[in-house]
Amino acid sequence: MNLLRKLWQRGRDLLPVEGFYFDHPIVMLQSDDWGRAGLRDREGLEQLAAAGVVLGERSYDFYTLERADDLAALRTVLLRHHDSAGRCPNLEMNFIVANLDLEKMSAVGFQQIHLLPLVEGLPSGWDRPGLLQAYRDGVQEGMFSPALHGTTHFCRTAVERYLADSGERGNLLRTLWKSGTPYIHWRMPWVGYEYWDSEPAPDDRFLPAATQLDLIGVGVGAFAKLFSTLPRSACAPGYRTNDDTQRAWTQFGIHVAQNGPGVASPPHFDRHGILQLYRTVEFEPALNRAFSIEACVRSAEACFARKIPAIVSIHSINFHSSVKDFRNPTLKFLDEFLARLQSSHPDLLYLHGEDLYQLIGRGSYDTAQGSVAVGVTRKSFRKSRVALGLEA
Repeated sequence: MNLLRKLWQRGRDLLPVEGFYFDHPIVMLQSDDWGRAGLRDREGLEQLAAAGVVLGERSYDFYTLERADDLAALRTVLLRHHDSAGRCPNLEMNFIVANLDLEKMSAVGFQQIHLLPLVEGLPSGWDRPGLLQAYRDGVQEGMFSPALHGTTHFCRTAVERYLADSGERGNLLRTLWKSGTPYIHWRMPWVGYEYWDSEPAPDDRFLPAATQLDLIGVGVGAFAKLFSTLPRSACAPGYRTNDDTQRAWTQFGIHVAQNGPGVASPPHFDRHGILQLYRTVEFEPALNRAFSIEACVRSAEACFARKIPAIVSIHSINFHSSVKDFRNPTLKFLDEFLARLQSSHPDLLYLHGEDLYQLIGRGSYDTAQGSVAVGVTRKSFRKSRVALGLEA
């Protein structure tokens, strides 16, 4: 069955697909991992150091959790910029809507996984006053657009495999949990991603369709309680999706899918009617030691030349500041990046996924400033040729 699926997908990639192209330069900011608790600030760092876990080899050792003042600083920068329609940039924030309830897990010897929905607060030991309200304020002001990342970032099936393990993996889990840290992915990639288990044979790594449907349903419910609305856009943890994921998304009203960087494909609809978007600019100062504003500007300009959106990937870690200050350098770079694009393109527009979906459907999209019309051209392309750089 999996072989047939592969052959079917390869065949589809050879067929022409209708892509969408735009007569204005469009910039979209997409950001993952919001709401996901990581290293529990300085106290967690010190506990892990005392347990013999040496941190600092990679940036994600210092992934913590955003604070309300981090969001306030981000909003200040976004407010400095406006597009040709008078609108500020909008950051599409993909939320993990639950964290490990480590207090409950500790009470049962870490032999069971318990989750705490983000809407109900943060795990014991975490202190983020005003954070949930800061999310909602940014949404109300039109600078943040919430989207679904998942219920958890890790694959629950994969983690449960090691709950009773007395070896290296089980011990690492318990060491991290005792410090208030759910996991550090690069140190333990075997935890997988929500819909994808890294350990089975390659053709069997995605969870069954029914399991994915249940997980997405739980995530959508928690998202709705947090933001009083249903998600319309989603980005799977680790960008790991298959046809079952996409089908489940449609059943819960999601009609925009965010995909990772690597293939600069024009926006297009899949067979489920989901608008597929692909990130084209990797704006990750916290993660890339060779980060360059020039490289990001060139990537954006290449998109404008092809008349496709410049979709910027910028993970939430770039705005963290409680253990290591990633925030201030990132905001300085982002300020310069946006200013340069606006200076070079007076007709530039800032959109998010739902705007683009609306624009493709009717030739305009709504903003607080009014309706904005944009020319949309439909043109066939082949995914296989775009992946090879042979077709624009």
